[in-house]
Parts: sequence; C-alpha cells; structure tokens
Amino acid sequence: MKGLVAYLNFDGQTREAMTFYAKCLGAKLEIFSFGDQMGEGLPKEMEPVKDRTMHAALSMGAGAILMASDTMPGMPLTAGNNFSVSVHPESVEEVERLFAALGEGGTVRMPLTDAAWGARFGMLTDKFGIQWMFNYEYPKH
Repeated sequence: MKGLVAYLNFDGQTREAMTFYAKCLGAKLEIFSFGDQMGEGLPKEMEPVKDRTMHAALSMGAGAILMASDTMPGMPLTAGNNFSVSVHPESVEEVERLFAALGEGGTVRMPLTDAAWGARFGMLTDKFGIQWMFNYEYPKH
C-alpha cells in the first residue's frame, strides 16, 4: 500500500480552509474545482457546483499530505464526521481486496468504479461508522 491520508469535507469552504491551512503549515496547495476538472464536459445539471472544490491537497515535506473537497449542495455535513481515511493501494487487486475487507458489515456509499481522473475509486462506511475512500491511480503511460 502506498499510504493512508486524512480526507476532510467542507460545505463550500474547502478553498478557504485549505488556503488557510497551507499558510499556517507552510505547505504547497493544489486545488481543483469541478469546473477546472471537467471543463467544457461539465453537464448542465452540475453548473451550480462548478466553483465548488472537487479535490484539494496540501503537501508538506516527507510524505505528509492532507486532502479535502466540498460536499454537493444540500448534502448533510456535520462537524466531527466530515472526514474520511483515504487509502492509496498499489494495484487493482489490492484496492478490490481492501474495499471488500473494510466494507464487511458496513455500507457501500459508492461502489468501486473507474473515475474520470484515471483511478479506480470507491467509498464506504465501515461497521464502526468510519468513512473510507479508496483511490488506486492507474499507471500513466
């Protein structure tokens, strides 16, 4: 496994929060809105979320990373449960195995699927109520 990363969720405040954290921590910030990521391919029904953050990452030194994104409008968000553990496996087989193992007795929130950013991605809540995200990035050729 490549690593485990804390992944925060905000309701439209990701850019502000992550910019603040980057300044405080002296970290490098990468941030992409839905509009940035999908460009002209953004479906009309997603127009209201084009400026919301699809993904943000702070990088600090030797592998320290903090990631975040905005929720979709109207999606319930409660301070204290607005985080996930993000798993970064090294193979398709590993992501499938870890997803099945950690999902046992839990609830799949998004089945593993091939995502637009070139990864196999899925989300679940385990039987203890912890939210997990799985992101295996396919090799770039």
